[in-house]
Amino acid sequence: MGALIRALAARLVQAALVALLVGVACFAIVELLPGDQAYRVASARYGEDMASGKAAEAVRAELGLDRPWPIRLAAWLGGIATFDLGVSLVSGENVAVELGHQFGATLGLSLLALALSAAVGIPLGIAMALRGGALDAGGLVVAAALRATPAYLIGLGLMLLIAVQWGLLPAAGYDNAAAWPLPAATLALGLAAMSMRVTRDAAARVLARADTHFARTKGLPESAVLRRHVLRNAGVPVVAYLGVQLVWLVEGVVVVESLFSWPGIGHALIHAVIARDVPMLQGTALTMGLLFVALNAAVDLLCLAIDPRGRRA
Repeated sequence: MGALIRALAARLVQAALVALLVGVACFAIVELLPGDQAYRVASARYGEDMASGKAAEAVRAELGLDRPWPIRLAAWLGGIATFDLGVSLVSGENVAVELGHQFGATLGLSLLALALSAAVGIPLGIAMALRGGALDAGGLVVAAALRATPAYLIGLGLMLLIAVQWGLLPAAGYDNAAAWPLPAATLALGLAAMSMRVTRDAAARVLARADTHFARTKGLPESAVLRRHVLRNAGVPVVAYLGVQLVWLVEGVVVVESLFSWPGIGHALIHAVIARDVPMLQGTALTMGLLFVALNAAVDLLCLAIDPRGRRA
């Protein structure tokens, strides 16, 4: 119980630091970008043809963009302290309400990608460690190639092949179940490459240990050796590596959602940057950062559940 409390306390402190750093960093980035923020917001509101100096001045006065930047930053940080993310400069809608709709789309896509990567990468990694030979060598080459390929190239390849050439799935959208496999597979392939390699290395180390050889020597069936000795011991580094995978997942979501017109947080982040919508930019980046912290906390707790040595330590 003490280890659980310490893990949760550490993640709560990390979440508070993420909120502070993300808010300040996003604000500074928008302030340092060239061009007139009020004009960009007016263009996003009314369209490029209707944007003018007069419209920009009206937006500047309405939103208080002429106030000194420390006052605007302090107002946003004060809102964070009261769990108020403010309103979008473009749509006028509450940022938390808009993020509530987008968060479900991003979370569902991320969890599906993680599930697909685990279903593909972990069994293949174990098979590579058990059989070796051509399967092991070929798997390592495929894993390295997938890991080195950017997510947008994987997505474009799947889109051209499956959606355009074969016509099996829609190339973009969100309104039906057929729209989920392509973006989820785009994210999952890169994750599966990493989990395959890590699982293979972890399982190979466990298979080479003396206790595994002793289990075979005393007559345990291969299935029992795999279940009792290999899977649980190899599972700890594999689950721990999920935290590293989440970095790639958070980065990939931004690209994949824009590529497939997926109405999630990553897609909203791109539009917020283009429109200089600071509250929306800060809210989306904060949500992605806190999602990363929450998923890492889940990984920590899962590692404690698998390995009793962590709880005793």
